[in-house]
Amino acid sequence: MAEPGRVIAIAGVTAGGKTDAAERVAAALGGEVVCADSRQVYRELDIGTGKPDRAARARLPHHLFDALAVEDAGAPGHSASAGWYAAAARETCGAIHARGRVPVLVGGSGLYLRAALEGLAPLPPVEPGIRERVRAELAREGALALHARLAAMDPETAARVAPRDAQRVSRALEVLESSGRPLSFWLRQRGTHAVHGAWRCFELTVPPRTLRERIAARTRWMFDQGLADEVRALRERGLGAPLARLRAIGYDEAAALLDGAIPRAEAERRTSLRTGQLAKRQRTWFRHQLAAERLDAGTESAEAIAHRVLAALGRPVDSTSGRD
Repeated sequence: MAEPGRVIAIAGVTAGGKTDAAERVAAALGGEVVCADSRQVYRELDIGTGKPDRAARARLPHHLFDALAVEDAGAPGHSASAGWYAAAARETCGAIHARGRVPVLVGGSGLYLRAALEGLAPLPPVEPGIRERVRAELAREGALALHARLAAMDPETAARVAPRDAQRVSRALEVLESSGRPLSFWLRQRGTHAVHGAWRCFELTVPPRTLRERIAARTRWMFDQGLADEVRALRERGLGAPLARLRAIGYDEAAALLDGAIPRAEAERRTSLRTGQLAKRQRTWFRHQLAAERLDAGTESAEAIAHRVLAALGRPVDSTSGRD
């Protein structure tokens, strides 16, 4: 029987092999896998997010991978955010502990992991006048210009927010101008909804050249497996607009491919480029923001990585079945 109260987190850059290793660790511990990825939590997004397939989820309990609907993206209380995740993870991990099992959190969304580990203080209220002004400036100047302003005023937040993520850029500026303190300050305050337990965090690291090769291979796989068809099906269901609001890597490029704006080769190039940029931001964030035991995952198999995690946990390594 796995020890109740233990929480394992396996984090790292996208395409770093986190999920395979986490599933093997969970299988060995008698645990359950919990999503910590801001795009995998949307139930309609499968191919482009690298979400565990149905067979893997049938072998082992997986949680929060299909927690939200794309149609609700951007809706208060129904959209992926660190605050939403902290509450959802606390409830999910509490239920796993109640079953005498171990939650194994896996993902590359560092802010989600920190929210689960530390909890989040409630953000200050935003003055309506400031919100209206910032949104008008966003419409007039664009997300890139506002991101540049954010970088000058709150470089910590700007470093983890994509320059074209209009929703998060404008939100950060609204909080800063309403409270007089940057969003990064508020997110450092310990608050509610922390996942209780004895945490052990592991970060899988991958050398840049190896990671670039993995990203390119995964991008080709996504388009080979029908990412464009996935986007077409979402559009046919009337979900094109909320999908576009998510600014999801791969999905934007597949949409442009469907529209005839770019050929497949360019769609793959742009997807790989954006994925590499995301990985750089993730690597920087984890290096400075997450106290974790770092494991080189550049050359080892998922099974070998799982063995190293289990050894660090003082557990036997004779049962590490997971995804191939």
